[in-house]
Amino acid sequence: MSRVAAIQMNSSSRVQSNLDSAARLIEQAAESGAGLIVLPENFALMPRRENDRRQVAERLGAGPIQEFLSGQAAASGVHLVGGTIPLVAGDGDRLNASCLVFGPDGRRLARYDKIHLFDVAVNESEAYKESDYFQPGEPGSENNVCIDVPAGTVGLTICYDVRFPELYRRLSSLGATVFTVPSAFTATTGQAHWEVLLRARAIENQAYEIAPGQCGIHDNGRETYGHSMLIDPWGRVLAGLNDEPEGVVIADIEQNMLDSVRRHFPSLKHRRL
Repeated sequence: MSRVAAIQMNSSSRVQSNLDSAARLIEQAAESGAGLIVLPENFALMPRRENDRRQVAERLGAGPIQEFLSGQAAASGVHLVGGTIPLVAGDGDRLNASCLVFGPDGRRLARYDKIHLFDVAVNESEAYKESDYFQPGEPGSENNVCIDVPAGTVGLTICYDVRFPELYRRLSSLGATVFTVPSAFTATTGQAHWEVLLRARAIENQAYEIAPGQCGIHDNGRETYGHSMLIDPWGRVLAGLNDEPEGVVIADIEQNMLDSVRRHFPSLKHRRL
């Protein structure tokens, strides 16, 4: 049995303030026994203007946000999934929304670049176009990232990815038993789709899911849904928050439970493509 945590935040346009909040919540999760802790998307910055991301964007391997993640993982002795941070991308004009994982010794163990970008008109007054400032990650094998930790084999995904079941099935075929879904779901789409999408991905792939979110109204006026939660392979919500601006969700991953579901209901073996 391994204890895991999802951290809910209301990140602002002030990086240091966000890092201070994240540090406090990571410490709380670690003190509760969590060995795998997942931060939400955009944990270090929810900018007032999208161009503000460029001011804090880092190159892989160097920068204060990466140093923060490395230091926090080492100080708490945990595996830390760093939500997303803006990294300089290959095309020079846009950034990658990158999820970095650091181990208990502070070393970076994995990088996943968000594949599916949120280019959506939610309604007549609310529209987003992430591709204006982010470059999508490539869907090839190098960016379908699984990593082995004591809690299981973790498949890395980000927010809007949850609407694309083929990505989760690909990660499942690579051995994933746990999915992480750091997110900043809008209040509108979150109320309609957040829980049902998460539970569907967990049920389809008979895997645990750790889904931390941003919550509340941010400096740019955007409102995010929160409701961070942990879900088991049967699709049950083990623990969750509502619309609290910040908090920690704790639950245990039980390998015996996962093995039992997959043994008695072997749908993954029944696939015919």
